[in-house]
Amino acid sequence: MRSVSRFLGLLLEWFLIVQMVGLTLVVIYAVVSRKLGASLSWYDEIAAIQLAWITYYGAAYAALKRKHIGFDGFLLSLPPGLRAPGIIVAEALAIGFFALLAWSGWQVVQILEGMNLVSLTFVSIQLTQSVIPIGAALFILASLLSLPEYWRETMAGRSFEHPEIIPETAPDKRVETRP
Repeated sequence: MRSVSRFLGLLLEWFLIVQMVGLTLVVIYAVVSRKLGASLSWYDEIAAIQLAWITYYGAAYAALKRKHIGFDGFLLSLPPGLRAPGIIVAEALAIGFFALLAWSGWQVVQILEGMNLVSLTFVSIQLTQSVIPIGAALFILASLLSLPEYWRETMAGRSFEHPEIIPETAPDKRVETRP
C-alpha cells in the first residue's frame, strides 16, 4: 500500500508541477501579448481551467500527505477510548462528502456532452470539467491510502498534522533550561 501511495504522490506532484509551470507560462505569454497589442482570446479560459485543475488535484495531494483540513487536534483532546470512533466519523464525513462530489461531478460531465469551449472550440467542456469527479475520487483514494498511518499516529496520541506538538503521553517531556 505504501508503494501505491508513493506512486500516487509522485504522479500528483509532477502533474501539479506541470500545471503550475504551464499556468505561469500562459499568464506570462498573455501579458506580453497584451503589451504588444495582440490580446489573446483563449487565455482566460485556459488559465481558469488550469487553476481549477491545480486546486482539485492539489487537494488530493494534500489529502495523501494529510496536510488538508483535519481534526487531529480535536481527536487528540478526546479520551483514548473515543479516538477510534472520532476518526471513523471524521473519515466517513470527509469520504461521504467527496463521494457525493464525485457523483454530482459525474452528473455535470454527462450534462455537458457535446459542448466545447468558447475560445478553443476543439476542446470539450467534458474534458475540462472531468476534474470534479476525478479529483474527488483521487481525494477519496488518497484519504484511504493515508488512513492506516494516520490511525496509528492518532491512536498513539501523536499529532499527524502538527508533529512538533509533544503528546502528553510522551515518556520524556523534560525541557532543558539554560542558566
